[in-house]
Amino acid sequence: MKIYVSVDMEGVSGLTDPEEMHAGGRGYERGCELMTGDANAVVEGAFDAGADTVLINDAHGSTKNLKIDLIDPRASLIRGPGKPHRMGQGLSGDFAAACFAGYHARAGVQHGVLNHTWMGKEIHDVYLNGEICGEIRLVAGLAGSLGVPVVVVTGDEAACEEARDLLGDVETVAVKKGIDRFSAELLPPSVAQARIRAATARALGRLSAFHPYVVSPPYTLGVEWNSTDIAAGCAIIPGTRLVGPRHTEFTTDDYWDIMSLFGIFATIAGRIACGSGVYG
Repeated sequence: MKIYVSVDMEGVSGLTDPEEMHAGGRGYERGCELMTGDANAVVEGAFDAGADTVLINDAHGSTKNLKIDLIDPRASLIRGPGKPHRMGQGLSGDFAAACFAGYHARAGVQHGVLNHTWMGKEIHDVYLNGEICGEIRLVAGLAGSLGVPVVVVTGDEAACEEARDLLGDVETVAVKKGIDRFSAELLPPSVAQARIRAATARALGRLSAFHPYVVSPPYTLGVEWNSTDIAAGCAIIPGTRLVGPRHTEFTTDDYWDIMSLFGIFATIAGRIACGSGVYG
């Protein structure tokens, strides 16, 4: 049994501050340790359930956050920038299941801790085939296109609710309850990680009950940006069209294109935003 684990950071137990998400920020190094602890809890649960192989993908920001020297030695880790498929890097059709750890609610969700979709400032909303889409749906759609079910999602309560609405009877572990975007009631990490381990083992123990989340092709990715200049800049990408002053769309029959496009968008949008003073 081969298990895939995609690990984001905003939904990790114990974290609420944006500075904890970025290298050099206050609390970042401790945040990386907590992120590694949540990832290891999934790994432990997977091996408890009889997994043979576990592959972890560091899916947050720079993708250089997980502490390799602290990772469960039975697992392997994909780390570092330049990954064409970003949050889904390494996923393939021979995995029995995918698990999402440390995930967060999509942009604009009330009580969603650190809620956003892909980019925290530049993107207002993302749509997949006309329906609003967060990162949970985006990566679950990739897994589904490969025939792989998502069986576990961990994060804040809002993220877990989003996952259940999308995926049905998926195992979820709420490690914190949002008060506002940057505040939450937290479980102690030791408690949260024990629950993550148990939920993962429980999910894989009933693997036959899960089905892939399938989005019918063609796939149309819509992005509502926060500014007209970012939308115009991203519309230059071949195949991407401007459908409103701040809205771009891209259509493909290959879901991998959707994942790859976000990496290009992030580069373009980040540079335009810095140059236009959006961060200032």
